[in-house]
Amino acid sequence: MKVLKFGGTSVGSPERMQQLLPIIHSQQSDRHLVVLSAVSGTTNALVGISEAYTNGKKEDAKKQIDNLYATYKTFIKQLFKTEDGLRMATEVIDHHFNLLESFSNDLFTSIEERIVLAQGELLSTTLFHFYLKEIGVSSVLLPALDFMRIDEEQEPNLEYIRTQASALLAQYPAETLFITQGYICRNAFGEIDNLRRGGSDYTASLVGAVLQVEEIQIWTDIDGFHNNDPRYVPNTKPIANLSFDEAAELAYFGAKILHPQSVFPAKRFNVPVRLLDTMELSAPGTLISDNCQNDDQIVAIAAKDGITAIRIHSSRMLLAYGFLRRVFEVFERYKTPIDMITTSEVAVSLTIDNTQYLKEIIEELNYFGNVEVDNDQAIVCIVGDFRNNKLGHATIVSEAVKHLPIRMISYGGSEHNISLLVPANQKLEALRSLHSRLF
Repeated sequence: MKVLKFGGTSVGSPERMQQLLPIIHSQQSDRHLVVLSAVSGTTNALVGISEAYTNGKKEDAKKQIDNLYATYKTFIKQLFKTEDGLRMATEVIDHHFNLLESFSNDLFTSIEERIVLAQGELLSTTLFHFYLKEIGVSSVLLPALDFMRIDEEQEPNLEYIRTQASALLAQYPAETLFITQGYICRNAFGEIDNLRRGGSDYTASLVGAVLQVEEIQIWTDIDGFHNNDPRYVPNTKPIANLSFDEAAELAYFGAKILHPQSVFPAKRFNVPVRLLDTMELSAPGTLISDNCQNDDQIVAIAAKDGITAIRIHSSRMLLAYGFLRRVFEVFERYKTPIDMITTSEVAVSLTIDNTQYLKEIIEELNYFGNVEVDNDQAIVCIVGDFRNNKLGHATIVSEAVKHLPIRMISYGGSEHNISLLVPANQKLEALRSLHSRLF
């Protein structure tokens, strides 16, 4: 079996949705599990509807629901060619949009918000399933809410996913094509929840990993990882092979093609991941696996925006044990991850990208010493083979950015990553200068 995930742009129009079946059939495997995102633009619209309900703006919510409904009415008229197909599709969208309108009668809480956000994937998968039925192709719609579950710490329950998904698949031994929703799941209380933005990649990786499939394929609108951001840097090239560790670094530090968490389940169960382009079927894409090693090479550059740097200066750090632990506990209490960290005898600098509790964090850190905050920063990440027996890479990187103000450097914490913190307005120059020097 192969798992094939298609993102919002891949199902963003009736024509695109119709092109999925030839792609699926082109993959040589006895069975296929297709994971779909919501139709492009739907999740953003559902977020807007949720915000309107949350703010008590029911008329605004109704207007947004009507606009989205009109979009889907046009969508199904173009997708379905028979009266029966169009009737089934109309019943589907009517059901989901009636549900959206029903929330105007109730108190709108986070529970209802998550239900609203789930409707996009439920719509796309059902419409694709009915389209296949209309053209005479057998498929099974497997509800992700029946097997995808997270625990109280918002972490996936891998054993539950494995047993439930396996049991559902076993009910259809003769079927070869299965469809399910990305992104959505149930939480530890059985409520509808989700894996956050980009979660369809995560769904595909989790299911493919625990089922030990042949390959997990992530189909998007770009031909794999590039060695730099093609939106900002000319003449970038796709990367044929990456190790799991290299892919994880690139995904976390800004490469938008892959959800950062989606690498780890595949790595744990050693299931290869292939990134492919629905717009260019002949492109080989990028293969991520345990067997891909780019020895003694710098393979790619990525950048992460929206970074805040925090510097704590305290003479109490000098020769003191337990100081860093107490600093880290502040971030742990507010569930705020740290991206980069550098230390000296009397100071520690670190970065975060989640500033929800920044005010509270700074108030607690002031207890330890003088605190400085720099907003509007960016992390530029250079990914490659930086094991301790490799020479010269740090020098090449530093030479490429010697004309730029570098706020922090992280080197040695990972065998695959050199990270630089620069002002956000210097990010593009850093990407282009590094690209010119390294490639």
